[in-house]
Amino acid sequence: MAQIASRIAELNGEGALSVFARAKELEKQGRSIIHLELGEPDFHPAAPVVDALRSAVAAGRDRYVSPRGIPALREAVAGYLQRTRAVHAAPEQVLIAPGCKMALSLAMMALIEPGDEVLYPDPGFPIYPSFVRGLGAKAIPFFLEEKNQFQPDLREIAAKISPRTKVLIFNSPNNPTGTVFSDATLKQIAELAPRHDLWIIADEIYARILFAGTYKSIWSLPGMAERTVIIDGFSKSFAMTGWRLGYAVAPQRVIDAMDLLVLNTFTCAAEFTQVAAIEALRDSTDAVDAMVAEYRKRRELFVAGLNRIPGFCCHSPEGAFYAWVNIEDTGVPAQELASILLEEAGVAAIAGAAFGTAGKNYLRFSLVSARKLLEEALERIERVSARWRSGIVAARTL
Repeated sequence: MAQIASRIAELNGEGALSVFARAKELEKQGRSIIHLELGEPDFHPAAPVVDALRSAVAAGRDRYVSPRGIPALREAVAGYLQRTRAVHAAPEQVLIAPGCKMALSLAMMALIEPGDEVLYPDPGFPIYPSFVRGLGAKAIPFFLEEKNQFQPDLREIAAKISPRTKVLIFNSPNNPTGTVFSDATLKQIAELAPRHDLWIIADEIYARILFAGTYKSIWSLPGMAERTVIIDGFSKSFAMTGWRLGYAVAPQRVIDAMDLLVLNTFTCAAEFTQVAAIEALRDSTDAVDAMVAEYRKRRELFVAGLNRIPGFCCHSPEGAFYAWVNIEDTGVPAQELASILLEEAGVAAIAGAAFGTAGKNYLRFSLVSARKLLEEALERIERVSARWRSGIVAARTL
């Protein structure tokens, strides 16, 4: 029998989707489930964005377009990045793709060869190591540990760089920890990159979902624009998940390489979604700020409530919309605890090992449900915590 390509065996899925599938099964059985597993905002695009899409379709904006994206959107992305995070890039350095995963995949295909080594954060987005392996390269984790406030240890990163190291990937704010890499961290990465001739892939999909301060992109640091690829898009900040629209910003020669890959794969992103995305970037109704303000309220409510659950310890995230909870003191393995929450409490969360080995004692909750549902989720978790509360009390009396 003809064989499937061996690279497929190197790929893994996403734990969130398997939990979501089980949660939907339980709902079909009549169970009430509070969905805190997926990183999908419960908001929808602002009205002007939807209106722009309708107008674009009605006007016949449904044709093939440039593989790099329509010029007006590429100009809008360049202006938006300069306005919101001091990134100075020309429209020619922007490429539009159908989703951030596709932009990320194109960048990785353009930069990584078999035998290369790629550094990635653990815990982190599971597709990073998966796709690295699929390209025949070696994925090497650097760890984000609670004792370091989930900031990377640059000594560890430096020690793991070898002559084969080609790329360092990170995202800030980080999924799942919500950590925003500090200025000192970015500066140290920017010092390592030219010393070892590394490419940096900076996943900035959560850059606008920041609860304090101003976002700093590593691109803006001296010498980094020539070796950085920014990955961003419209799913998180503009609540356009199903629209499948993302982009990469990179040096011209990287964009040229990615453009050739587009020509050999999907041809172009849909024109009408690109037209609507221009309106999203204008954000004429301040929808992004309103959404972040709501996430801030949810964070304050939910993190405080989680820390009242016996055995739970949750640091307040600095960005993104996740609560990363240390559950080691419960004495219950994270996967088992996630199962208890789903099957008995009707609360869907993700066991942290889905994001790497460093997540084995954690759960991730997404702050993507209304505050009243988050309050109900806390009540449900509190009720089932009797399953492990007695064990905590017994351990403390020893």
